[in-house]
Amino acid sequence: MPPTDRIRDHAGQGATTVAAHRARRRLRADQARQLADLLRHELLADGFPDGTLPHESTLATEYGASRNTVRQALDLLRAEGLVDRLPGVGTVVVARKYPHGLDRLMGLAETLREHGRVTNEVRTMGPAPAPAPVAERLLVQPGTDVLYIERLRRLNGIPLSLDLTYLPLDIGTALLDADLENTDVFRLLETVTGQRLGHAEITLEAVNADAHSAAVLEAPRGAAVLMLERLTHLADGRPVDLEFIRFRGDRITMSGLLHRSL
Repeated sequence: MPPTDRIRDHAGQGATTVAAHRARRRLRADQARQLADLLRHELLADGFPDGTLPHESTLATEYGASRNTVRQALDLLRAEGLVDRLPGVGTVVVARKYPHGLDRLMGLAETLREHGRVTNEVRTMGPAPAPAPVAERLLVQPGTDVLYIERLRRLNGIPLSLDLTYLPLDIGTALLDADLENTDVFRLLETVTGQRLGHAEITLEAVNADAHSAAVLEAPRGAAVLMLERLTHLADGRPVDLEFIRFRGDRITMSGLLHRSL
């Protein structure tokens, strides 16, 4: 074989080896991500009641994974702030996420009542001209004053969400003297209007925390937060509450029960 052909053949074998190595790395990364998803589910379901995960070798046996894959999966959970490695102890749960249902129309304090006390720090509150998108959603004229409220919401003292709320002024005015620090807006709205809330339209997406939101939520700048946009209506159909809620993604998990309908 001429030297040039041998060089080409050797180069081809090298390229094949590199490609195979990259494929193995991708496969291990995929397996680690899959395992991290399973372990995260167990964490959220209190599957480790003593707060300590099984040894890496035990996890490898239980899930049919290699030790390297287990370590990589635990690294992913560690990066999320859910677990940590303690010398002489092992991998321990250091944070938990709280469940927020999407199949019932409830305030945050109602949703998380089994997990502790929700308090609200009212950062801003007062009349403000409605921007066009807000006016359109609340069925008022653009520029009409609405009540704007910004609240930092904590669970057991831990920052959980930053809520920006817009309410029609004829309803919102009655909330100016209400106990917003300890009461959900939903409950206050039903008291003020004498009606039950009917339904809400929601949109949920992940966004990066801006500098202001990150500082208020005590989260790293640029960290992912769950943005819930919710327009709530009274039982008679009138839209009365437009909210933009930024949840710390490392402290909340969204869940719901869906039925298939054809």
